[in-house]
Order: sequence, then C-alpha cells, then structure tokens
Amino acid sequence: MTEYGNIGSICTTLQCERGLSDKIAMRWVPVDGKSVDYSFSDLEQGSNRFANVLIALGVQPGDVFFTFLPKLPEQYFAFLGTLKSQVICGTLFSNFGEDALLDRLGDSGASGIITKKSFLRKISGIRDRLPSLRFILLVDADEDISDSVLSYRRLMNAASSEFNVRPTTPDTPSVLHYTSGSTGKPKGVLHRHGSVATQTATTRDILGLKADDIFWCTADPGWVTGTSYGIIGPWSLGITQVHYGGGYDAQAWIDLISRERISVWYTAPTALRMLMREEETIYERVHLSSLRAIFSVGEPLNPEVITWARRLLHHEIHDTWFQTETGAIMITNRPGLPIRPGSMGIPVEGIEAVILSDDGRPQPDGEQGNLCLKAGWPSMFVAYLNNESAYRSKFRDGWYHTGDTATRDGDGYFWFRGRSDDIINTAGHLVSPFEVESALLEMEEIAESGVIGAPDPILYEKVIAFVCLHKQFPFTRDLELKMRIHVSNMVSSIAAPQVIIPVDVVPKNKSGKIMRRVLKARYMGTDTGDISTLEDA
Repeated sequence: MTEYGNIGSICTTLQCERGLSDKIAMRWVPVDGKSVDYSFSDLEQGSNRFANVLIALGVQPGDVFFTFLPKLPEQYFAFLGTLKSQVICGTLFSNFGEDALLDRLGDSGASGIITKKSFLRKISGIRDRLPSLRFILLVDADEDISDSVLSYRRLMNAASSEFNVRPTTPDTPSVLHYTSGSTGKPKGVLHRHGSVATQTATTRDILGLKADDIFWCTADPGWVTGTSYGIIGPWSLGITQVHYGGGYDAQAWIDLISRERISVWYTAPTALRMLMREEETIYERVHLSSLRAIFSVGEPLNPEVITWARRLLHHEIHDTWFQTETGAIMITNRPGLPIRPGSMGIPVEGIEAVILSDDGRPQPDGEQGNLCLKAGWPSMFVAYLNNESAYRSKFRDGWYHTGDTATRDGDGYFWFRGRSDDIINTAGHLVSPFEVESALLEMEEIAESGVIGAPDPILYEKVIAFVCLHKQFPFTRDLELKMRIHVSNMVSSIAAPQVIIPVDVVPKNKSGKIMRRVLKARYMGTDTGDISTLEDA
C-alpha cells in the first residue's frame, strides 16, 4: 500500500498514481542556457534514488540532513528524498557564512549536508567543530574527493529508483528551519509531516491553484515560503512549477512570466518595490495575459505597490502573512476579498486570530496589541530544537504569541504594526541583531557593537550597526568595508550592515543588555523614553 502520510510521497508517488507521471512538475530555467523539464515521474525516481543514497550512507529516521545549495534541481530531489527516508530535512541559504553554518549544523547535530564545490571552503573551515557531521555530498563532483566528501552524481547513478516509504504518521518530524533570535542563537523550528494538510489547503484555497496552472514562487528554499509553497503545496496538488536559477533581474523576471505563461506568481514586497522603480517600458513590451493572480509574503506590503500593480500590471497584489513557526499562510488577502491597502487581510478558514494585551486580555477593535493564534492548526511547529523553554514561552493559555503587534478593525481585517522584539526584517529575511553584533565583536578593532533595524523604502528595514572601536583604531572607509565583508562571510550577505556609525559607547542597561530602543531612537531622531536604567544614568 502506498504511504500517503509522507510529504515526499504525496508530492511524487501520489501524483504519479493519479495519472500525472508524464505531466511537467518542474521547468528549471537557468540564468544561461536552455530550460529543462522534469516530470512527476522524474521527481519520483530522483527523490527515490536520493532516499536510497541516504539509507546507504547510514542516515537513520529522525537524523538531520541539510541542503546548502543555490537554486538547482538537485535541491528538490534531495529535499523530497530526505523526507521519504523520514530524515529531517533542513534547508540553508546559500549566502550563509561560517558562523551561521556552525550555529545551525552544530545545534541540530546534522549527520550530513549536500552542497557544491565552491561552498565547500565554508564547511571545511568549521568541520572540526561539527563532530556529528559524517559526510558532505557535492552536486558538481564526478568523483569522491575523500572518504567523507562524496560525489552526488556517483551515488545517484548507483542508487535504485525504487524506494518503499515506511508508514509516516502526521507527527513524524519533517522540515527544520532556523529563525533568528534577538538576544541569542538562532532557534531550530521543527515541523512535522502533518503540516502538508494546511499547506495543501492554503495552496488550493488561498493561492487558488488549479490543475492547468503554471506557478512561480520566487522564494529561496532556505526560507519557509520556499519549502511550503515552492515545493510542498503545489506539488501536493500536482501543479507545474517554474523554478528560476537567478536572483532579481527585472527584465528576466518579466520576460519569464510572459514566456512561460505564469498564471499565479508568489513573491516578496521588496522585489515588487524594486520592480516599481524600473523603467515602465519593460512592462509594455511583454504580454502578461496569462497572469491571473499575484501574491506577496515576508513583510508588509505598502499601498503604493498595490496602486502601481493595478496601473501597470493590471492586477491586484494579495498580501499574505505567516511565519516560519506557522508553516503556512495564516492571515491573508485573497481573490474575491476586497483589498484594504496596507492590511494583512483576514484569517484563513480554521485559524482563530486575536489581539491580546501583554497581560492576555482581548483588545477592542482598533487597539494595538500582540497578534496571537489559537494553537493546534496542522502546520504549527512542534518544537524549537533543543530549546523547550523557548518553545513553551511562545504559548500562553492556548494561544501562540507570534511576536508581532497588530490591530484589527471592525470588519475583521488585521493590520501589522511591528515586532515586539528587536528582530530586523530586511527584504523579507529575519536578521538577528545578536548574530551581527557577535560577528562584529570578532574583529580586533571593535570593542562594542549594537545593531538595530531602521525603515528603508526598498528593503522595509535596513541593518544599522553602531560600533565602539578600541582607541588605537581610527574609523576609516577601509575599516567600514572590512566590517561589511566580515559580517557577510560569517553570517550572510543579507545581514551586512547598510549603515555603520562609530560611537564612543554603546548604551546598555545596568544588567549589561544593549538598549537597542535607545539606539533606534537616536538614529531616528525620536524621544529615547525612559533611560533611568542606562549604565551611566
């Protein structure tokens, strides 16, 4: 009997048994060169081979395996094959640096990782501090490099395309994403195979995907959107997806939508704001008649983008809200629902959302408070890996506290107001100020550092670093560049500060905690509020 509780099987085996074996599952569009089509049968056989590779390498159900790749077809075979073998699959952004990799691979005790030769240096630099990491697979190596650095191609060619998936309960662990913490290390957000129920339902009912649609989700698989809606949701419904190997390129993107006849497009507000600044002629030379719906995710969608899309793309943009922890769309605008520009929309069916005060009381309409969800939806995360106390702290009296603040109007629309912590949302990616501060403190020139986010017209928030230098080091342009490169190499290019400000002291309270709200107020030119707890107060 075919096992349909497993995400990997649902996305491949089930689709083949539904008669979709020959249907295009993925059209891979490289930056240079011809596109390549992969059928659902190709996905089935490729993911089966990868599952057999992991089993042959001794990886056990419940172990953790990571992908560390740019957008490549191998990403999708590895992800689905890992889930078929009941191994937990973690996905990493390809621009992560050594510190970011060490935190995630070390905390999870990962058994293995798949990457490419040009990324191997980053892993080699930290491998002696990763005792659990037994092997590395290289997608672009024809032969093994050592006993533990192995050729993906060789192993896949030798593996069987048949694989029997073990019975998989809804509570079997599935996907692991790491999310940033404002005052500590990133936390591993663990999901389960049962999450597919919400991912499928929202793909069908919110994104509105139908059998003959061609769907494009621009999100990287290192991000929850890239797995929930760039892999699981569409393929669980047998939908054809386009995956593009490049980054943002206005002309390439618009040409792709036109040429590939994309009907539903899911992207980020930062990308849309960048497109809004392009010459309008690029939209006049293409036909977007196939495009039925546009959705955005990751950060608030400003009303100006909605107005621009109505005028130039002749479409509404439907904003969606969810988190790594929620696993799927929770609050959303959707076709058929009148859009109130700037609003998050209303909760999806089966999701109960409320605005609570800090002491847990429901807030009246129009009053700002903590955005909370009634716990228990299928795609709700099941743990912060190795951090039970942090997990428990997110739940109070049956409500999941999202860390976002919002208001609700009298018609049930929710309106995002901000974060209740110091996490920075830059271009839809959550950046930990703690991680950036820690990376900066590794530099011999820096005595203290404090990092905040500040509003930015394109990125939503930009990363601002305040640095106090040791007296023997002057602040120079070369040092400023060195800081940015160091953060890029150790954390990620996304986390590199856009603005670096030298200061004589970084404000801390009497217990030594950085007063980021004071730094932000000083940068924004607003009132610093109560500073009686400052060290020097």
